[in-house]
Amino acid sequence: MTKTIAIIGSNGFVGKVMSQKTQEKGFDCIQVTRDNYHLAVGNEMIDCVINCAMPSGRFWAKNNSTADFQETVEKTHQIKTDFQGAKLIQISSISARLQRDTVYGRNKLAAEGLLNPKADLIIRLGPLYHPSMTKGALIDIIKNENVFVSGETKYAFTPLDWACEHILANLSSCGILEVGSKGYVTLGVLASEIGSKSMFEGEIDDQVFLEGGSDRPDATKIFDFARARVGL
Repeated sequence: MTKTIAIIGSNGFVGKVMSQKTQEKGFDCIQVTRDNYHLAVGNEMIDCVINCAMPSGRFWAKNNSTADFQETVEKTHQIKTDFQGAKLIQISSISARLQRDTVYGRNKLAAEGLLNPKADLIIRLGPLYHPSMTKGALIDIIKNENVFVSGETKYAFTPLDWACEHILANLSSCGILEVGSKGYVTLGVLASEIGSKSMFEGEIDDQVFLEGGSDRPDATKIFDFARARVGL
């Protein structure tokens, strides 16, 4: 049974909430950042490592392919090497399935390939939302800024709190697990719902999950979140 969990990237968007939920569930949680990473290496008490540190900028990756490879693939290899006695839970992206023709998707898939499917767990996340978020298509829409994908794009927006709790409930699983909402919301419709003046330009960039459990949240809940953010 997992007792001590190290959260790598605990200062990040996903890592902060994952650390909070891990402690709430009663696990011993070691929060790992760039500054104290070397102190966690070799800690024999750690039996599970959750890697929340991979970059999440798909458009950044396109213009910084070498840096994205280093931060995604090379760092995953380093973590596997440094924590050989622990189970690795890799926070990846559904882009590894849906956008394999992009730098971001290819690197996420390559990093996944470094894990042992019989012992480790790959978590594929999609579009998330949480009160702490500061960037992404949702924030652009809320702030009336241009969005560089088609307004016909379908997103299965998922609450980050639920995603983290679902991951912790599946610590004993191995292989690949896609964690996200059921259904989807079209970005153009979302903008219309909150009266956003955002303009859309670019290709369709659907991020929708395969059919899963009935306990998943509904993607349309994003309407309530977005309305609250703009004061409606």
